[in-house]
Amino acid sequence: MDKTEVKFGEWIEGGFDLYKQNIGTLILAGLIAVVLGLVTVGILAGPMLAGMLLITLGLFENAQPKPEFTTVFRGFDFFLNSLLFILVWGVALFILSFILGLIPCIGQIVSVFAVLAAQALLIFGLFLIVDQHMDFWPASRASFDMIKTNFWPFLGFSIVASIIGSIGAIAFGIGLAVTLPIQACILTVAYRDVFGRAEEATPVEESPSDEGG
Repeated sequence: MDKTEVKFGEWIEGGFDLYKQNIGTLILAGLIAVVLGLVTVGILAGPMLAGMLLITLGLFENAQPKPEFTTVFRGFDFFLNSLLFILVWGVALFILSFILGLIPCIGQIVSVFAVLAAQALLIFGLFLIVDQHMDFWPASRASFDMIKTNFWPFLGFSIVASIIGSIGAIAFGIGLAVTLPIQACILTVAYRDVFGRAEEATPVEESPSDEGG
């Protein structure tokens, strides 16, 4: 696989533009996602993030009808795979960090790097779940395979995007409703540039007549 170019400035600028053009919809969706994620102790974090990405992808592509903040609830269509994506990798990284943290000094440094590296390698996993309807494991592998072609620049991009998205955590977590959508917009621009438009990004619902019945 050829090395994938990382377009720092272009992706971040495009993400901020997308956010500014749809700030009302995105903040309301972000508020719903953050609140439901917090009150369910993270159980609904996966579906809510999936719903947020459905909104940003739709806005980026000028989908009609235009996504509204309530589109965030469509993340429940991907409940199992989005939950597994967040849960499996979250638990795996927690265990890895705990084990590495037992090693004095160097263990903590390696632990931080491992988390940041995993975050970068999996950065497009949830996008592939909602956009190409992949299961969580194939989506994780596809993201890994793409990112590893140019790992270090993607690691830098992932860190910058994460910092932007997590700034809102300072305000008791609620500020994430403002900053998390910015991160989603930035990653959406990057995802579409890297993976292109999926042929099945907008599936057509089957009706009984389609089955000849």
